[in-house]
Amino acid sequence: MGSEDRDRLRAVLEALPAGALLQSPADEVLAVNREFVRMFDLEGRVDLSPGAPMEPVAPLVRAFFAAGHAGPGTPGGILSGRHVHRVAEIPLTDGRVIRRQVEPLRDGGAYLGSLWVFADISDAKRRERDLERDNRTLTELARQRNAFTAAASHELRTPLTSISSFGELLADPAFGSLTTEQASFLDAIRRNAERMQRVISDLLLTTRMRAAGPELEFAPVDVPRMLEDAVMDQIDAIGRAGLFTVLDCAPGPALRGDRHRLQHVLGNLLENAAKFTPPGGRITVTAAPRGVHWDIEVADTGIGVPEHSRHEIFTGFVRAPNARTGRYPGTGLGLAIARTVVEQHGGTITVGGREGEGAVFRIRLPIAGPPPVPSGGRLVVGDEGGDAAGSGGGAAEAGGAEGAAETAGGLGTAAGPEATGPDRTPGSPGAAGPGGEGAA
Repeated sequence: MGSEDRDRLRAVLEALPAGALLQSPADEVLAVNREFVRMFDLEGRVDLSPGAPMEPVAPLVRAFFAAGHAGPGTPGGILSGRHVHRVAEIPLTDGRVIRRQVEPLRDGGAYLGSLWVFADISDAKRRERDLERDNRTLTELARQRNAFTAAASHELRTPLTSISSFGELLADPAFGSLTTEQASFLDAIRRNAERMQRVISDLLLTTRMRAAGPELEFAPVDVPRMLEDAVMDQIDAIGRAGLFTVLDCAPGPALRGDRHRLQHVLGNLLENAAKFTPPGGRITVTAAPRGVHWDIEVADTGIGVPEHSRHEIFTGFVRAPNARTGRYPGTGLGLAIARTVVEQHGGTITVGGREGEGAVFRIRLPIAGPPPVPSGGRLVVGDEGGDAAGSGGGAAEAGGAEGAAETAGGLGTAAGPEATGPDRTPGSPGAAGPGGEGAA
């Protein structure tokens, strides 16, 4: 290699953010960058000039490796390996963690040497550990939240049942007639008790969904009849709000789904429409089959949903700003439950319309129902996220395999899947290197 080519090669290595060493087919140093020298404190301790032997370099690098990653210390043990692509995460004695990659260089079938790259990933591993710790903390907080919600809901349900029962008794003419004012007071008691019962039911349902997913019972669903029943269930509340209701449903095939859960979703949407629409407004429910889906819309002429809140309102306990500032009652659970149920049916739920002019909730459900769940799979529900604790699992497993290989085969040697790939060429020359290619 001419001096000009060697200078270019050195410039390329210096541009790398990691420590790098280029090894020749004859197990000699072709080039190193300053980061490699700094990372392993090699300045003045070993000859790293082009053509210098690799054998003295390996022990100095391996001395930085933590216990269990040193491998054999004899030159024979280091020289007995093959040239294969390898990746390892190796802890150092000073607390750092490095990722070592070995990339064999070939031109056709001719072996040209190997490029060794050592990247300091200490900060990334520290963030990974912090993320795992935070995830464990959040998991425990979620467990405590669910336990508290379930306990509180059960404790509230008992007195509410008594309130509702005594309200029914007071309304019975057998216990005497009521004045108009007394009847009004009693109606308020019963109405608010029913509202609290719905809130408690939503809390319990949310807790169950987070714990194990909603229990859906799939069967053919007559969509027009389901919509009619949902509207009739809410007709009293809609009438008290002084609203006009329109139901327009085209005929179509039966939908495979859980009628009870779907009707609960529609009830939530209709209840919200009645709550957020001023007297004299209109609620319009339309539905029609389109292709392989049923499309259902619940539109109103109420306060609408701000555009920037149209995704987050489907998260548990989140409400749109205009709903909070307008002093409208609610927990923010209804839409979260609706999203979960719809998604468990393989469908989608979105919201449109304009703020101040009304909201339009659109549900799209596959007629055939959701696709089958793979064996052993678990459906994610509500606002439950991925398990961040497992984010480092692959790296940890790879590191474990690497650690076992280090002891068996040399400095930074991997005996895992990375060591068996298209780059593996049986019978290729042995080599010494700062990662210590040992016996595979």
